[in-house]
Amino acid sequence: MLSRFKSGSIRNLEREYSCTVRLLDDTEYTCTIQRDAKGSYLFDIICHHLNLLEKDYFGIRYVDPDKQRHWLECSKSIAKQIKSQPPFTMCLRVKFYPPEPAALKEEITRYLVFMQIKRDLYHGRLLCKTSDAAMLAAHILQAEIGNYDPGKHPEGYSSKFQFFPKHSEKLERRIADLHKTELIGQLPETSERNFLQKAQMLETYGVDPHPCKDVSGNPAFLAFTPFGFVVLQGNKRLHFLKWHEVTKLKFEGKTFHVYANQKEDQKIILTYFAPTPEACKHLWKCGVENQAFYKLDKSSQVRTVSSSNLFFKGSRFRFSGRVAKEVMEQSAKIKREPPEIHRAGLVPSRSCPSITHGPRLTSVPRTRRRAVHISIMEGLESLRDSAHSTPVRSVSHGDFMPRSRSQATDASERTAVISDEAYSPSDSVLPTSVSEHSAELSTSRQNNGAPCSIEEEKESEAGTPRGDGRDLGAEGKSAQEGAGGDSTLSEVEQVNKFVLSVLRLLLVTIGLLFVLLLLLIILTESDLDIAFLRDIRQTPEFEQFHFEYFCPLRRWFACKLRWVGGLLINK
Repeated sequence: MLSRFKSGSIRNLEREYSCTVRLLDDTEYTCTIQRDAKGSYLFDIICHHLNLLEKDYFGIRYVDPDKQRHWLECSKSIAKQIKSQPPFTMCLRVKFYPPEPAALKEEITRYLVFMQIKRDLYHGRLLCKTSDAAMLAAHILQAEIGNYDPGKHPEGYSSKFQFFPKHSEKLERRIADLHKTELIGQLPETSERNFLQKAQMLETYGVDPHPCKDVSGNPAFLAFTPFGFVVLQGNKRLHFLKWHEVTKLKFEGKTFHVYANQKEDQKIILTYFAPTPEACKHLWKCGVENQAFYKLDKSSQVRTVSSSNLFFKGSRFRFSGRVAKEVMEQSAKIKREPPEIHRAGLVPSRSCPSITHGPRLTSVPRTRRRAVHISIMEGLESLRDSAHSTPVRSVSHGDFMPRSRSQATDASERTAVISDEAYSPSDSVLPTSVSEHSAELSTSRQNNGAPCSIEEEKESEAGTPRGDGRDLGAEGKSAQEGAGGDSTLSEVEQVNKFVLSVLRLLLVTIGLLFVLLLLLIILTESDLDIAFLRDIRQTPEFEQFHFEYFCPLRRWFACKLRWVGGLLINK
């Protein structure tokens, strides 16, 4: 009896595994789930833990053994999606940015989106000119530490927060001035709402760039936002296509295609090359999901999408979930007491250290601050990206992007300048795993000039050990090499692709002909008395074909076979 109980316990343990999900405030939630559990089960557990009802904007992200990111699909088994061995480590992140985050129904939802955008600001995904950056940072200060108190907040207190990858002493003073004078008396929820209202007006709100290269081999960055598809290249926003203009998204191997219809029936096709086929497929799936979420009126309009026009090629994918309009309609029906929110203002956070946890970790030595100060006085420059996405650079005061919806629409008609400098991120979208040893981390940060929390953000996504750090230039070079491979496909690769396509088409054609031949033999030679076969045999067309074509052809083949057999026997 005891041995039977032990064997049963072992089998139960084998059917279960542990999952750890890192939340937006860098706390971790660990649970045990069944091996056949679907992604929706884990996602519902996390949302229940957070008391979150407006959950459609969020998703769970994981990294496979090849360091490629994926969104956990709710309709599929977790164990079948994640190829690594348990226990699994994943992250909760905003998957679909709300078009108007400040207008979200519940405060808990606004707070979680606030945490995500704060991470975006710190890791260089959300860019703005200096005045906007100071106001955003001041709102964060007000939300996390409350009103300015001379007894608690000594001179230079704002420098102990890390709001951006790099910023100057002048910007720190401006942040403190705004916090002391303009935000006095604001409650945390009010500051968070004002933060969201300002962030949603920025051109890079909701941008999660994917590194690619165009047909000429130039680096480009593709992104999907609540308002459409964006291509960033050099120091410009090269293309902006609204969701209703995008007609089809396709990929084959590393090649990604965007088909669109612009005004006056102008059809365009954009082609870009991703670092790997897996990255290209992830890019395609992200595009399909974003287009369905923001473009459609009802989830019943969602259709299964194929990556190719041919039925025997490509991948098939279907967005599962509610679309944005349905989510907003459902949110309006929520009637409950607002859940209690445990804000993380004074809790240690890897992505934004609290004022109570030592001095700000600068990305350059103090002796070099003056030189950096000169380069970033007019805007936040040289921003590194995090593991989540790739950054774009801020622009100067005069050339900054549109500040409102109408201005954003006007900007879509032309090439918008997003920076005075080239758009050149320092590493790729694929995550770099992180060492757990603080000494190694400290050394690598000094070598590559990155803030500590950027490396820890990578750890929060990947959760695996990292090697030695590299200098910033080497990382940039590696990113550009990984982002596009060769500048263009060589002639040999093009010939190989053509030959493979022809062979694939030939094999499919032969297979179809073989199937038709088998069906013809069954119709003409077999005695199977099946209803649909009997109906076909009784049609005049089939009888004519049988007697005028098939029977003479069969006699000719029989004669040739007897002749060949006779030759072989005589020899």
